Amino acid sequence: MLVRNVVRATLAGTLTLVALLGGQAVAAPADSPRAAAPRVLTYDSSGSAEFADAVDAGVQVWNESVTSVRLEKAGSGEQANVRIVADDGWPRAVTTSLGNGTVYFGREAVQQGYDTTRIASHELGHILGLPDMKPGPCSSLMSGSSAGVSCTNPNPDAAEKAEVEDNFGSGAAGAADRQGTLVFQD
Repeated sequence: MLVRNVVRATLAGTLTLVALLGGQAVAAPADSPRAAAPRVLTYDSSGSAEFADAVDAGVQVWNESVTSVRLEKAGSGEQANVRIVADDGWPRAVTTSLGNGTVYFGREAVQQGYDTTRIASHELGHILGLPDMKPGPCSSLMSGSSAGVSCTNPNPDAAEKAEVEDNFGSGAAGAADRQGTLVFQD
């Protein structure tokens, strides 16, 4: 009887080892953690006038750069998290909380020669919780105007991406910690 139990245990162990070494696919347990769905923020660019294409390009930059948050156009009659409007001043963002606020797409910077997609991406970075990093190199999106008019890089660097992922990675609980109005005058 003891010999039979030892043989069974050895055979079971051998079969398990063969299955593992043979590349056998094994399903993950049902209770394994899954990647959280991104937090969706809606935006209304109906007031962005001649900068609508630049806004869409800036949104695309962020949607391709991070996974914890996604920007989508607000539906008709839907209250948007982010409102984007064109004005004659300098670009700026006014946040009411993480992921919520107004971007003023100022024509003054465009008239001075700054790239419109970089402006849109930079200002959306403020909405996503990033501060200005001035002075800074062109490789840093949040260096803003300090990188000069020749800088057309609309992409966040690795640290900027990581900060946004951290800001939204904890979901609604993380967002609740960042309440209050902030004005980022670029």
